[in-house]
Amino acid sequence: MNILIFSSYKHAWNSVRPEAEMFIGFVKQGHNVTVMTQGDSEYVARFIEQGIKVIDCYPSKKICLKSIKKVHQTLLENDIDICYAFNSKTIPNAAFACVGTKAKLVAYRGTTGGLYRHDPSAYLTQLHPRVDGIVCVSNAVQKDVAKRVWKNKHNVVTIYKGHRLDWYQVQPTLRSEFALSDEDIIAVCAAHVRPSKGISLLLQATHFINDPRFHLILAGSGYEPYFDEIKASPMADRIHYIGHRTDIPSLMTMADFQVQPSISGEGLPRTIIEAMANGTTSVVTTTGGSPELVVDGETGYIVETGDAEAFSTAMNKLISSKAKCIEMGICAQQRLDKHFSSEETVKQHLAFFNRLMND
Repeated sequence: MNILIFSSYKHAWNSVRPEAEMFIGFVKQGHNVTVMTQGDSEYVARFIEQGIKVIDCYPSKKICLKSIKKVHQTLLENDIDICYAFNSKTIPNAAFACVGTKAKLVAYRGTTGGLYRHDPSAYLTQLHPRVDGIVCVSNAVQKDVAKRVWKNKHNVVTIYKGHRLDWYQVQPTLRSEFALSDEDIIAVCAAHVRPSKGISLLLQATHFINDPRFHLILAGSGYEPYFDEIKASPMADRIHYIGHRTDIPSLMTMADFQVQPSISGEGLPRTIIEAMANGTTSVVTTTGGSPELVVDGETGYIVETGDAEAFSTAMNKLISSKAKCIEMGICAQQRLDKHFSSEETVKQHLAFFNRLMND
């Protein structure tokens, strides 16, 4: 089949790769793939090397007439069967461009919440009447979207982004950078912080942790509103705020476990995936797609959203046993390799595309 991809690839390599490598997988299965994106995106060279046609086109806004015309022309000239758009800029432009063509339009959805029937802007994206199918990053997202759409509810599906362990294998950040040793127990929380990330809950949980070996590393941006809560923690001198980092997978590899205290809005958190790939276990909450990644008591712990004391209990189980951290980390890595593989993602996408074409 002829497939057109419309998205942005000017992001961190690890965030782009699961998506981009899927398209290369389509080519290896004998399909023709065209990618419309920014021409100076880092992944463009690899796309071309792997037999993907790249067109330098990306919309400047949600309704960009120049982009709509270019996409419409490409759909017709390349006899496109599937047009797959990924974000709030490309989906509206692709939707209008698909009018009058045979192409089936597939929209991607990566988060829960924020999609409402009473919101006019929703009808430019996933609720646009020209959208034929929606691929959701997790079951939690799929359930949320299925409640919102008016038509084709059976074409709102979950397909996990696929991964390969070797994409994430890195050397651990040195513990000595933080004046810590192998005797210390380290948890990492990596986030671009907003209220949904549950940082207050995590800091409340530190009030129930007494082991002096335990250190919490906070990586990312947006922690400033929580500085007073950090100072109020009884383990404030063992909470290390390190700001934005480009070595999150290495930090995850260094850590004994990672924590995801989110209270809403998660799709399928990349930080959990990066931890799993490097054999690091997690403590997560029941919100969003996190419970689809973690098997409670086997590859990590799942805690009821919003319960700080329960979150601390799960953390204390790992703090008390490095052996448990290692055992659960190995199981987490094996789970990612078996259930979230790149090959399975390609297979499920192609099956979904064929179903849409036969509807």
